[in-house]
Amino acid sequence: MNKKLWGGRFTKTAEEWVDEFGASISFDQELVLEDIEGSLAHVSMLSQCGIITALEGEKIKSGLLQLKEKALNDEIDYSVELEDIHLNLESQLTDMIGPVGGKLHTARSRNDQVATDMHLYLRNKTEETVSLVNDMQLALLEQAEKNVETVMPGYTHLQRAQPISFAHHLMAYFWMLQRDKERYVESLKRINISPLGAGALAGTTFPINRELTSELLGFEGIYENSLDAVSDRDFILEFMSASSILMMHLSRLSEEFILWSSQEFNFIELDDSYTTGSSIMPQKKNPDMAELIRGKTGRVYGNLIGLLTVLKGLPLAYNKDMQEDKEGMFDTVKTITGSLKIFTGMIKTIKVNKTKMEQSTMQDFSNATELADYLSAKGVPFREAHEIVGQLVLTCVNKGCYLADLPLGHYQNINPLFEEDIYEVLNPVTAVARRNSAGGTGFDQVRSAISKAKKLVEHEKFTGVI
Repeated sequence: MNKKLWGGRFTKTAEEWVDEFGASISFDQELVLEDIEGSLAHVSMLSQCGIITALEGEKIKSGLLQLKEKALNDEIDYSVELEDIHLNLESQLTDMIGPVGGKLHTARSRNDQVATDMHLYLRNKTEETVSLVNDMQLALLEQAEKNVETVMPGYTHLQRAQPISFAHHLMAYFWMLQRDKERYVESLKRINISPLGAGALAGTTFPINRELTSELLGFEGIYENSLDAVSDRDFILEFMSASSILMMHLSRLSEEFILWSSQEFNFIELDDSYTTGSSIMPQKKNPDMAELIRGKTGRVYGNLIGLLTVLKGLPLAYNKDMQEDKEGMFDTVKTITGSLKIFTGMIKTIKVNKTKMEQSTMQDFSNATELADYLSAKGVPFREAHEIVGQLVLTCVNKGCYLADLPLGHYQNINPLFEEDIYEVLNPVTAVARRNSAGGTGFDQVRSAISKAKKLVEHEKFTGVI
């Protein structure tokens, strides 16, 4: 009979398949370094508080550092019979240094231990994510600077609306990512709290120093309630929520890249490194990476909903259901990491078809608002101006031409306020340049926005936000 480390009161063991069902070692081995880090802080505290002797503390530390070296070299063998990362490491530690290894678990439970591991893990991954988001922002800035005066159709309802600067369109995603980054940074305040020392749920009778382990692990404080400390998974939900919003933004840009790279749009060409071919159609160049990111958004949403569902009916404090908090978290981290890296590369390497974009703005009615604004600026009530221009568009549709093709006489027959300068007003480049309101698509505004964004990123680097 394989004796469990917790098996003192048991007379029977589960069948192998039951052990496999209940074990988490197949995935929580991802926390190996965090588990060792937490244990090193815990044993230092035990020693300093006189709960174990200094000699015992040094022996345990030495064993933990050997385990860390083995973990870094991927030399640790994990056992399903030992259930999880905590018991696997404790067993191997005891094998290495003898029975004193069992003293490591003094004044600690796997409940506060695993919570500590996940706080450490998510703190590291959140900081890495912020850095990756920043890299994507820099790629957007680089493309935006090259395309301030690249004019393209802007859309609402996926119908041509008004001409805009391509850089302005890209910068919309910069600011979305900025909000994503801020959400992650703000969540660190709730991630960077120590549950260590809360025990199973009620604290401990040993004279521990929770503030010391918090400080050793770089946390900003401790949970004030031991029940809350071991049962809280809000910090994971918050990370998953921020990640879901991030993936939604990436999915929207994926959709645009997919549309723009189609033959129908032909606004951009994606680099070969981020596309694939067809096994039957030799001409195909498919935007597979953008499509995958769009598709993987669903799994990140699913991870969030899954954990919310796990937690929604749980009484305090720890329940085995909470073992289901890890796989979704690990998967979300892996998914957003890959998606951000892929997208940064895609943005850096796109080829922009400036000519096609500008030609598209010449072959639509996206300059119609310019005419309405033209009349309105001359004193015509905007609703009346809107009606007049609507009639002009209908005339063009019936004639099979565009607004710039109508002769001046036709305009003046409808309203004598139209003058020769309307053709310059109808020019899409002029239309974009004139939209100089704060946050608008005017070239001067876009340059200002890029400058502001660059200063913001540089400031964040300087102040250590990322």
